Amino acid sequence: MTEENKSVDKPEPNKAAELDLESGEVVEEELVEGAKVRRKGIYLLPNALTTASLFSGFYAIVSAANGVFDNAAIAIFVSMVLDGLDGRVARMTNTQSKFGEEYDSLADMVAFGVAPGMVAFFWALNGLDKVGWAITFIYVAGAALRLARFNTQIGSVDKKFFVGLPSPAAAACVAGLVWCFHQFEPSAWLTLLSIVVVGGAGVLMVSNVLYRSFKDLDLRGRVPFAAILLVVLILVVIAVDPATVLFSAFLIYALSGPVRALFRKKPKRA
Repeated sequence: MTEENKSVDKPEPNKAAELDLESGEVVEEELVEGAKVRRKGIYLLPNALTTASLFSGFYAIVSAANGVFDNAAIAIFVSMVLDGLDGRVARMTNTQSKFGEEYDSLADMVAFGVAPGMVAFFWALNGLDKVGWAITFIYVAGAALRLARFNTQIGSVDKKFFVGLPSPAAAACVAGLVWCFHQFEPSAWLTLLSIVVVGGAGVLMVSNVLYRSFKDLDLRGRVPFAAILLVVLILVVIAVDPATVLFSAFLIYALSGPVRALFRKKPKRA
């Protein structure tokens, strides 16, 4: 065999990696007993839930464009439920992955950033010309910055608190506003309320105000029997008027951060 044939027969370096890239397959490295293992593919269950959350956000935009604002607001709340499930399902089934984290963040941007902003714009802010889309952009940009900062702060902040208003809570404030007042006739006070809620939510998302995360609550321990009665009461109250109850609850949560910061004791100077 000649030297030319030998050089042709030599395997090219990283050929397997190139084939993976050509096939478009997702390849991730995981630590298994201290050793790095390359795995191809994605986990179906948590990513299917993330896709459903993304679809709900997309459906909210389409419904708002068609003037069906109550369905648009409900779809955003459905996205919140699905977003809360995908991460928990991934942890319970040990199917966390880097792809899932990135996909979840992009889906959150649509469901809790673009969708609430567009719903509010089609509902009340589009009549304000440049002011309307400026307020909408403040909210959308705030959601993008909030998600980017959250992704970089994982593991470096106290788990008991969020820095800035969480994007799902901000989306719930905007969606709750639209759900509560979608049947009202356009008026100056309603437009002003929309500007305050949408713009305020966008600013609070990028602020340094601390919000309780409630991650320190132990939901697996034993509680008094009266606790289940309290859960029943809460469900009944929500069922009576879900739009008003959910909007009020998330609005109080959004205001709790600035109020807590206002009354928090400042450290004494030496």
